[in-house]
Amino acid sequence: MKRIAFFFAALFVLSCTDPAGPLPRGRASAALDEAFASYLQAVSDSTEDLHSVMVLQHGKILEEKFFVPDTAHILNSVSKTFTSTAVGFAISEGLLSLDDKIVDLFPESVPENASDTLKRVTVRHLLTMNSGHGTDPTGATRRGDGDWIRGFMEWPLEYEPGTCYCYNSLATYVLSAAVQKVTGQKVVDYLDTRLWQPLGIGKPKWLESPAGINTGGWGLYLKTEDLARMGLCLLGGGKFAGKQVIPAGWVAEMSAKQVTCVNAGMNERQLQEIQSNPEHPAYAAYQPENNDWIQGYGYQMWRCRHGAFRADGANGQYIIVIPDKDAVVVTTAHIRNMQQELNLIWDHILPAL
Repeated sequence: MKRIAFFFAALFVLSCTDPAGPLPRGRASAALDEAFASYLQAVSDSTEDLHSVMVLQHGKILEEKFFVPDTAHILNSVSKTFTSTAVGFAISEGLLSLDDKIVDLFPESVPENASDTLKRVTVRHLLTMNSGHGTDPTGATRRGDGDWIRGFMEWPLEYEPGTCYCYNSLATYVLSAAVQKVTGQKVVDYLDTRLWQPLGIGKPKWLESPAGINTGGWGLYLKTEDLARMGLCLLGGGKFAGKQVIPAGWVAEMSAKQVTCVNAGMNERQLQEIQSNPEHPAYAAYQPENNDWIQGYGYQMWRCRHGAFRADGANGQYIIVIPDKDAVVVTTAHIRNMQQELNLIWDHILPAL
């Protein structure tokens, strides 16, 4: 019996220390089993097109459900968190800094008669979606056939960099290009020995621009358990399988509120005016207890209610990290109402953790 117990104990330790091994499974409490069943019923009742969900606590998978085959899934803007991670590595290696100016990184793409405002845009501004743009240039630039970096720089800057939040996927593309510029490697290759291998993730597919640069803000494909591995790493302050993978300071910065995230042109004072006026048509939507999109934005990550933070991708892709519960919830989906998707997690799963 002692030999059998030792064998299973050794097997458990191996699974925890070998990043390529399967993530350990644990036994959920009766309360969590009941809550998870209630959550799945609520998903069905709401007609959400959920593709997969995984609930982890204390480093183990406790609940999981797949509605489609478990293959690499398009992540949309969850990709941004991985690009931010690459930026963090480049900064830790002395190849980039938060204060580097994009005009210095890409002098070949700077428009003629570039404004002084453009010359003040830094890596930090790109990470926090505070480049000074009032509208997102991504769609228009991607439809063109030119230099995407130049397209980013040519798009009108309506605000002083650092003063206005405007969600901007092309800014993340410029970050991807910056990593490639200073390392000589595409982000997907640069992350191979730094992130993919230490997390036990096979080198994934990541779409590229016509210039051969990973798109950065979108286009990464990973499996559900791969997302769980990243979630556990973030939950552990950058540690995975006993090894420091991502610098702890970078995880703390990227997951903290760096800026207020509200509509372009809306400052903190205007947000407070809406939140304090019950007659305002946007009053309910902008109450902090109702909205996971106004909790603050870090470095390509969002703060959530309940002290959580998340990587977030269009149509319902999530890595939700809940430090207070030592938990991670991962979803893939094709869901338009992403606030409802979060609400069901908060209403059903969170109380049972």
